[in-house]
Amino acid sequence: GRALLILLLSATVSLLGGLIFGYELGIISGALLQLQIDFHLSCFKQEVLVSALLIGALLASLVGGILIDHHGRRRAILVSSLVLLVGSLILTLARSFIGLVIGRMTVGFAISVSSMACCIYVSEMVAAHQRGLLVSLYEAGITVGILLSYALNYIFADVDEGWRYMFGLAIAPTAMQFLSILFLPVNPVKLSSWDSDCQKGLIQLQNTEDRETAKREPYKEKHYSFLDLFRTRDNMRRRTLVGLGLVLFQQFTGQPNVLGYASKIFHSVGFQSNSSAILASVGLGAIKVVATLIAMAFADKAGRRVLLMAGCVVMAISVTTIGLTSCIAPLAMARDCKAAADPNASHSLTQHPLMPVSSQPAVSPILPALGAGKSQAGPGFAATRSLAKAFASTQSKEVVPDSSLTQKRVVIGQAKEETVGSTSPPFGGAPWAEHTVLNWITLLSMMAFVSAFSIGFGPMTWLVLSEIYPAGIRGRAFAFCNSFNWAANLLISLSFLDLIDAIGFSWMFLLYGLMGVMAVIFIYLFVPETKGQSLEEIDQQFSRKR
Repeated sequence: GRALLILLLSATVSLLGGLIFGYELGIISGALLQLQIDFHLSCFKQEVLVSALLIGALLASLVGGILIDHHGRRRAILVSSLVLLVGSLILTLARSFIGLVIGRMTVGFAISVSSMACCIYVSEMVAAHQRGLLVSLYEAGITVGILLSYALNYIFADVDEGWRYMFGLAIAPTAMQFLSILFLPVNPVKLSSWDSDCQKGLIQLQNTEDRETAKREPYKEKHYSFLDLFRTRDNMRRRTLVGLGLVLFQQFTGQPNVLGYASKIFHSVGFQSNSSAILASVGLGAIKVVATLIAMAFADKAGRRVLLMAGCVVMAISVTTIGLTSCIAPLAMARDCKAAADPNASHSLTQHPLMPVSSQPAVSPILPALGAGKSQAGPGFAATRSLAKAFASTQSKEVVPDSSLTQKRVVIGQAKEETVGSTSPPFGGAPWAEHTVLNWITLLSMMAFVSAFSIGFGPMTWLVLSEIYPAGIRGRAFAFCNSFNWAANLLISLSFLDLIDAIGFSWMFLLYGLMGVMAVIFIYLFVPETKGQSLEEIDQQFSRKR
């Protein structure tokens, strides 16, 4: 009974950690509509507000690893929950722009530490044959959190100062996570030998043979310095290569930006702007949830390698298809950012894509990884508001934290053109009307891409990262890879429009296809299969292998 309770609590911590991460990433899109009016935010200020979360997350991935390794995973989650409560309170009670920025940075710091600690904690807590399921639950939580944030954006869109409720509601799941973890034991891995908890059968860490072996040679936790990540000792350099390769390919296969075209593609197959915005976000969000659940079910049966490679193959085929169809039926590009308070702020757009989604990690654990259709929710609301508000909404929607800027831009472009009758060149029109079949192929490719990401790179990257490092340096190693994840997401989003200007939309997507093929080769050569093995066995497998 106690083992079952621990299993359920571990699952709760993992799910709630992901849910809060996804919610905080998604909620800003709806909150910005109102904040922009209430605080008269210029384009630049909106970008600062949106990127504050990223800056906090990057800081956390630099120092969070030390906290996780030296003070334990459980304490790191407790601390991050408290910091998140403080951040949410600052945001809910904010009276100034500075207050909002500090609140978002605090929240970014907390969700980044929590995302790393949750994955590591849960991977160490549960039996080998359940680890894939329970760590992937984190990614499922992220996708559900994003969908939930859209729903609440929609509900509070017309409420006076509704943004206070949007930010404040994050307090509930945070408090639940804090309480759940209070009942969980300190990690078994931190114990000096396998006696205590595992021996009593509190946590079924291994089967009987494993336990016998563990008794014969007590597991001694080794001590590592950060620089050991780059040395040959215990084959650490190869593990670092695997970790960095996974997080970088997760971003460089184009995930943050492919989603940027979601609403434009929905529009091209005949959905009009307002419905397009909502359909693109909710529809793709729902597809992500379903795909992540499939990944959870198969993580421990099919294995990590199989899901990663299958996901990469499908992603490579889908982006290549989008690239080829767009050669024949080009998609228009818009490049403008205007805020009600600062009509000439178009210069700031280039910095605009500061919003990583990690996947989160991913990031995100991430990281995110999750940018389903975050911003598309925006202009969908415009229909429900007065014209003046709709105008502000279409403008500010641009500055939403989302892995992809363009998405915003696109949606805004449509909404502007249709709701507000702006002078920007229409997005619909000739090139698309003739290519109905190609448009549907593009739409299906996009859905395939989102599903493949949510089955492969989305959950599996974080799962593999939480398994391949020795316990003594797991927190710092995970944080090191995570910082590259945030940085790569930032780079991809920042360079996207410039790259499109330089090489064209079709070539951009064909380049993503090429990266997908390279990712498959990388996974085949370097990433080992870890399903069904205890963390110690994985460690030994790496230490032996040259």
